[in-house]
Amino acid sequence: MRKMEKILVLLVSVLLLSTWVPVSLCAKKPVAVARKEDIPYIKCQVCEKVASQLYQQAQTKQAQISPKKISEYQIIEIAENVCNLKKEEADWILKIDIVEQRDKLELIEQDAEGICNSECKTVERACQEVMGYSDTDVAEYIYMSKPDIESLVNYLCKDLTKTCKTKPPPLPKDRTPGEPFVPKPTKEAEMEKMLRSMEGMPGAPSMKMYSREELMNMKNLGEDDDNDEEDEDEEEQFSSNLGKLLREKESRKGDWKQKMGKGIKNASETLKKHANKVSNQVQRWWKGIKAARSKANKAEL
Repeated sequence: MRKMEKILVLLVSVLLLSTWVPVSLCAKKPVAVARKEDIPYIKCQVCEKVASQLYQQAQTKQAQISPKKISEYQIIEIAENVCNLKKEEADWILKIDIVEQRDKLELIEQDAEGICNSECKTVERACQEVMGYSDTDVAEYIYMSKPDIESLVNYLCKDLTKTCKTKPPPLPKDRTPGEPFVPKPTKEAEMEKMLRSMEGMPGAPSMKMYSREELMNMKNLGEDDDNDEEDEDEEEQFSSNLGKLLREKESRKGDWKQKMGKGIKNASETLKKHANKVSNQVQRWWKGIKAARSKANKAEL
């Protein structure tokens, strides 16, 4: 429970900070762009990888919810997210290295996730082109037919999308080589997984304004709690790191404290308004239920 509380504190702190820190104060990371010219040479291989991922992730989901049966909706959700790097279902893309071998490109799966540069974005784009509007169809096929991997590959890549009907063209000799595969530090991978899990939460998109180093300094997520003393030490360290970060921002922006206080006050007032609104809605709903039951009882009498 203590660890969960600390993680919750971390998430709230990151959300609050990311909402108020000016963009000019935060480090910006160059945006990687897909190499569209490479897609025709890897598209079939990507399709085969996607089919394999759909099969494996559906099997994993089934094992998690057993003895319940996986629903078609759950399979559709996997199919919708398998090509979106913002979603956990697309983590497989981070392990793919595009390697030039003579006159063709090969997709080599690495043991660990790599830093997502242009090759990573190229695989994502190829995956999206393969799936297109086929996510619902392939999900229905998996749900109804329960195919093995080979059958699923044939259905998705040859029958449904025609991606592997023809061989890719030979690779141009003057192709500019891609960047080397660079393994991602474990703590960075954990932080990015956390940020992806927070996607869609209020204020989450603003977290991109923070540099990776600043987020990593807030909390060490990779360490387990052994006892209460270590819990207290970690909480003190977290508070220290958070305080240090705030002091750095304050030194660069004189009115930081005022913005922080105003932001907290506004957030508190907003939460209170939402809470009161929800409470009133629940009360009206319950009164309606009671009134309907009272009328039904009178009618029976």
